[in-house]
Amino acid sequence: MSEQTARWTESTVYPDMWADPDDDPRNREGSGPEGELATLLEFLKDYRLTLRMKCEGLDPEQLARRSVPPSTMSLLGLVRHLAEVERDWRNWIAEGEPLPKLYGVRDADFHGAVADQAVVDASYADLEREQAAMDAALAALPDLGARVGKDGIAVRELMVHRIEEYARHCGHADLLRECVDGRVGQ
Repeated sequence: MSEQTARWTESTVYPDMWADPDDDPRNREGSGPEGELATLLEFLKDYRLTLRMKCEGLDPEQLARRSVPPSTMSLLGLVRHLAEVERDWRNWIAEGEPLPKLYGVRDADFHGAVADQAVVDASYADLEREQAAMDAALAALPDLGARVGKDGIAVRELMVHRIEEYARHCGHADLLRECVDGRVGQ
């Protein structure tokens, strides 16, 4: 017999939601943001928050658990991967020498996601720092049509790519979290 975690949610209103609408920090009163840039930033903020919500309440072992062998993907690995990706995006738009990889060789972000509180704390600190640095770099480029970096990527394209990256990995986080403790929801 296989051990299967029971599915559950904290939501009492809708069984497919992560939290009740009144308790969900992504729900806001009033109309949405004004303008394209504000809309893009709001979606990015919500996906970043979703990733954090999927990791809340888990201990280091649960965060580092690789739920779908032989994959190296884990919730902690996703946190580390997105820190690495934020740094990579800064390299796309920066002039001069690229910043070094945070975690070293390819896939070290996932391989280094081990069940240790110090690694968890450092990973979240890395993510926050890299997000803030990328946000600051892009804040200096308010024209979404501007082409930047050695490849001439449009700021708009980079913003959409960032949202896409977080959205895709939040989908992974949904499945990983369900495998860890059975919690489900958008």
